[in-house]
Amino acid sequence: MALYKTTLTQSAMLIALITCIVSCSGGGDTSSSVSENKDSRNVGADEVKYIKIDDTKTFLPEWSKENVLVYHIIGEPDDMHPTNGTTAIRTEIMGYTQVTLVGIDFQKLTLRPVAIKKLPDISENGKEYTYELRNDIKFDNGQTLSVEDVIFTFKANKCPLTNNPHAKPYLENLIDIVVDNNNPTMFTLIMKDKYIQNVSFLTDYPILQRSFFDKNNVLSKYTFAQFNDKKFNADKQKDLNNWATEFNSAKYSRDPEFIVGAGPYRFSKWDVGQTITLVRKENHWTKESTKMYEASYPEKIIFKLNKDANSQMLEFKSQTLDASISTSTKTLLELQKDEKFNTNYNSRFTDSYNYSFVAMNMKPDGVKHKKIFTDKKVRRAMAMLTPLDDINKVLNKGKCKRMVGPVSPLKPEYNSDLKIIPFDIESAKILLDEAGWKDTDGDNIRDKMVDGEKVKLEFNLDYMTTQIEWKDMAQMTSEQMYKAGVKANMNPLDFSVLFDLAAKHDYDMVIAAWASNFAPEDFTQIWHTSSWASQGSNYTGFG
Repeated sequence: MALYKTTLTQSAMLIALITCIVSCSGGGDTSSSVSENKDSRNVGADEVKYIKIDDTKTFLPEWSKENVLVYHIIGEPDDMHPTNGTTAIRTEIMGYTQVTLVGIDFQKLTLRPVAIKKLPDISENGKEYTYELRNDIKFDNGQTLSVEDVIFTFKANKCPLTNNPHAKPYLENLIDIVVDNNNPTMFTLIMKDKYIQNVSFLTDYPILQRSFFDKNNVLSKYTFAQFNDKKFNADKQKDLNNWATEFNSAKYSRDPEFIVGAGPYRFSKWDVGQTITLVRKENHWTKESTKMYEASYPEKIIFKLNKDANSQMLEFKSQTLDASISTSTKTLLELQKDEKFNTNYNSRFTDSYNYSFVAMNMKPDGVKHKKIFTDKKVRRAMAMLTPLDDINKVLNKGKCKRMVGPVSPLKPEYNSDLKIIPFDIESAKILLDEAGWKDTDGDNIRDKMVDGEKVKLEFNLDYMTTQIEWKDMAQMTSEQMYKAGVKANMNPLDFSVLFDLAAKHDYDMVIAAWASNFAPEDFTQIWHTSSWASQGSNYTGFG
């Protein structure tokens, strides 16, 4: 069994704490690998980035002998479409059902070959990356994964009609894929520029079976050059429109019959609001493999949704759940007081690359969402009014760490010299005064004339309903903002609804979380203006 956890904070100018992770498995080490952090201190990378939890040497009679892993989650995927989803849990599930060209070695924190024989040979100019496919990877119908599938995969993702605006920025540097004339399993990715992510971006794109997703081979009629051309009018191509309408359809998102891949597990069942079940494929191509990342021990993996902390504790005490990275700090600390829990699980706090954040709509429509956060002084004031240290102490028991900007302190490029924005109500009031927001009518809420209209400094503060801690975080923030004449109305939303509204820029302020990993950062998805215009992941309108 293995348990892990996440929580914390950032903003459109990031207000941030770094997420800590909790891990559990049959055994009983409850030691903490994260020391209590000091208030408002900018911390650098820790030494320990990988912790191996050894298998137990004793199998207790009350432990289940079923070869089934029940994994706790607090939010469902937005969908399971091979290109169009965005949620972290979707990516995690796809790690069992799909195969990518390149993967992450979590132990060494390096890239590793998956569907390729080795990492690429790179040209002197750093723009050509030559790969050779393995010849033993099979899809469910026995068809060997081929270069044709690789080319189709990246055309499908780059096609202007594919509904994946979040993913397209990472593909802008890809110009073409050229097959070797003498070796049909060898191909070269031609990149526009030399770039730090010219290999690591491949970890995000599962290889799709062309014959399943494009039976009429429509995309073979179109070139990468066409899809790279901003003037190419895809809407006028009837066959391309027909293919895209079919490819974007909901059946590829939720129907197990159409959620297919070359990974060791089959997507079996989705009971919405309850569980997602994966079943191990009996004669999978990895069956005889001894490689760590090709092992598939459980016959089933059940992702079980449980948002309620009290219910989570009951399910761990009864051993209904085997693993989690999603319990709150409070929940795990309470569980660790139970001797039986410590006998049945290993648990610990470790750092992760994830962070929680506060995002502000910097490009509102001015009608439904007023022009409040268009002024950087207002945004900085909001950062000063967010009680991150108190949030960490009260909700996370000091287990989390503050960070500055979107780069994790676990990464060597993190700038430890940047100063943390302090919690400072009086300084925030001064900034709001300077920005013209003053209480002119004595109702304790600041106001200002904006485009000829008197606008109150009042807005919705959206937060996720996946855990009670999100509500507590929003409430603590709202209470402190009110002391400065700012009214933040708490607005609870379902996980998928919250991110859907954020992508559509239909919000004022939101508290949420972002998952990351060890790889070099590509800031395009979150920070480039194109990712705002295309309703990608630049939720704030930064830039």
